[in-house]
Amino acid sequence: MKYPSTLTASFISRPNRFVARVELDGREETVHVKNTGRCKELLLPGARVVLVPSYNPLRKTRYDLIGVYSRGVLLNMDSQAPNAAAGEYLRKLFPDADIKPEYRHGDSRLDFYIERPGKKPLFVEVKGVTLFDRDTAMFPDAPTERGVKHIRHLIACRQDGAEALLLFIVQMKGVKRLIPNDVTHPAFGQALRDAAKAGVQIKALDCMVTEDAMTVDEEIAVEL
Repeated sequence: MKYPSTLTASFISRPNRFVARVELDGREETVHVKNTGRCKELLLPGARVVLVPSYNPLRKTRYDLIGVYSRGVLLNMDSQAPNAAAGEYLRKLFPDADIKPEYRHGDSRLDFYIERPGKKPLFVEVKGVTLFDRDTAMFPDAPTERGVKHIRHLIACRQDGAEALLLFIVQMKGVKRLIPNDVTHPAFGQALRDAAKAGVQIKALDCMVTEDAMTVDEEIAVEL
């Protein structure tokens, strides 16, 4: 996935989860943050951040914050990017499949539903990952009851005879493995382990990230 144009600025502060203040070309600018997560370990004063212009004249903010340099690593932190990158990956992986995004199933909306010739239907849920420590990525960075619900729904799909895949899109390069963040949300880690036992496929893929693009690259280890 690619952005039409980007520019960089220096992070100042984040008054709330929707906006941040940055220094851009010597002036202070309020920008929209395309990630409502905490991201406290990423958005530190003075951090170099990546912006993309908004072309909506009705918006109060002229830019979206979509990336940050953290500990020498460029991360994409756009919460919409993982689904876009996953969609590109799945279409390459299953070129003959009928892939339906944002698929309503029961009381949940899963990210993708895939019908492949001669195979069982496949339900896919995507999680974007930005939290890391050295060579280890972790999810979630905050408690997510919605995430637990999605995992339980994938387990139910598997028990009903379909195939299910939980796909972690790690929005950076440089990490070697992904682990559940049991300290932050132990229920998510337990649900993840339950899913593995139930036959849900669990994969983590890192990404090649530049200031104007993010592309799925290699599979990394998932350690439960």
